[in-house]
Amino acid sequence: MKYLQTALISGLLRTFAVLPYGLVARLGEALGYLLYLIPGRRRHILRTNLRLCFPEQSAAQRDRLARTSFQHVIRSYLERGTQWYGSARALSRLVQVDSAIDLQDRYDQPTIFLGFHFAAIEAACLYYSILHPMASLYTPMSDEVTNAISKGQRSRFGTEMIPRHGSARDILKVLKSGKPVMLAADMDFGLRDSVFVPFFGVEACTLTAVSRLAQLSGARVVPFVSEVLPDYRGYKLQIHPALAAFPSGDVRADALTMNQFLEARIRETPDQYYWVHRRFKRRPQGEAPVY
Repeated sequence: MKYLQTALISGLLRTFAVLPYGLVARLGEALGYLLYLIPGRRRHILRTNLRLCFPEQSAAQRDRLARTSFQHVIRSYLERGTQWYGSARALSRLVQVDSAIDLQDRYDQPTIFLGFHFAAIEAACLYYSILHPMASLYTPMSDEVTNAISKGQRSRFGTEMIPRHGSARDILKVLKSGKPVMLAADMDFGLRDSVFVPFFGVEACTLTAVSRLAQLSGARVVPFVSEVLPDYRGYKLQIHPALAAFPSGDVRADALTMNQFLEARIRETPDQYYWVHRRFKRRPQGEAPVY
């Protein structure tokens, strides 16, 4: 059964990989529009997040944002075909890069690339892995078949995949070898090694691992943002300057710095962020659940 499921999923994604990118993107938007009409758990999470983060907007404004955001999410799933199974050349044609740092095969200082869950994050990470050797932290998926496919395809250009809950020593070893590490810290991964700091004015359980790793390794933390370009022109990978005075020695202050940076980037393209994640899953002691 698992073999059949794997064959079906990979076969479908391989089909999307050979279709024109613009066609797949339009199909994803259309499917997202239809699926948004069906009440479901992800739609509820999305709407709750937007209500909490954009209280200044009217209900109609938030609904329009929710609909467009949901379309981006579903579209991104279909575009995994090109990202996971398309050739390096095909993917490279779709990605524009604007970098504030000099991209080299090896870096004089250990480097942590800090990513965020925007709709084009897969395309950005895979494109970078074509250019440079790298390692990436990943969270194993609950579905074994999907997890095996995603891990295999994300590493197809040589990326070293490191489980998020693996040994910190492995990450430090990679950083000190000169290979950059990509990770995302904008989800609720539990209370361990986390603090509650504001995100859009709402207390959010935020990882302290980024500043701790930077402190231990002497790494700079370089944030990057991925964007879906208009008119089906592909994606943009925006690599920002390293965060200033980071780590600061105060993990709570560092967590707040990350959230403030992300909040500013979200306000630039709010519909492209993955609002379908339960960002406020855990609440400070005494607060009621929000979902």
